[in-house]
Amino acid sequence: MEKLQNEYLTVEVSDLGAELQSIKDADDKEYLWQGDDKYWGRRSPILFPIVCGLWKGTYRTEGETYQLGRHGFARDMNFKVLRQTDHSVTYVLHETENTLRQYPYRFMLSVTYKLVDNEVHVIWHVHNTDTREMHFQIGAHPAFNLPGISEGEPIKGVLRFDNTDEIDRIYGNHDGCITDDRYPLPTLEGGLLPFNEETFKDDAIVIDHCQLHSIEILDPQDARPVVTVNFNTPCVGIWTPYGKNAPFICLEPWYGVHDHYEYKGQFRDKYLMNHLQPGASFMSEYVIKIGE
Repeated sequence: MEKLQNEYLTVEVSDLGAELQSIKDADDKEYLWQGDDKYWGRRSPILFPIVCGLWKGTYRTEGETYQLGRHGFARDMNFKVLRQTDHSVTYVLHETENTLRQYPYRFMLSVTYKLVDNEVHVIWHVHNTDTREMHFQIGAHPAFNLPGISEGEPIKGVLRFDNTDEIDRIYGNHDGCITDDRYPLPTLEGGLLPFNEETFKDDAIVIDHCQLHSIEILDPQDARPVVTVNFNTPCVGIWTPYGKNAPFICLEPWYGVHDHYEYKGQFRDKYLMNHLQPGASFMSEYVIKIGE
């Protein structure tokens, strides 16, 4: 476990999955969900080399067929610390014999966590170390404690989007995959989305087409932002497990999404796939802001 600290925040990260474990403010208040198998045992897994699920857990590339579990393998692997300061830490992961059996590309994945005042900057760097074009997806899955909700209480809250226009969504509940159908996401004036348990009866709210770049979790007392996630990804998921009244909500920036229902095409042609030529790199960042 590595710890980062400044005058505003204290952050802890695990080598397993290079996963955020804790975000506390100067008053020792915890903002990150602490994991509980009763609801969901993870806290902030990194999704790589796919986001969400494949049709029947299978994909085709380089003339072969492979099996790969939901959200890929990075979240369950031990990363190594590459460098660290008081305010930042960088983890790195390379392919192994086991990953090559699931995903036939050689790669370097690094994840950096950096404190800047009351913000946690999360920086992804994917480097193609193979001799052929590489195809991948990557995403975040941070879970945040719901303000004003104690364990066992019915969940409710309000999110605020940076987009105040009409927003549409897709569903990922078609045998764990999506279709081309689009549905309106009813929001209130000012980009507000009140939610409760029933909001997630169709699983995650998936919003693509770069419709959002910022989501705030608002304090139920004064409507001030408790947590803000800023991102430039083409897709974002909003999720809490339906039927459990779990006292957390996930705000998930994604460079990728589920397979389409009954998808039988090539891996490279999946919706929201990313591509790297040999020796090329991909970098992106999302930011978790605590308070205003």
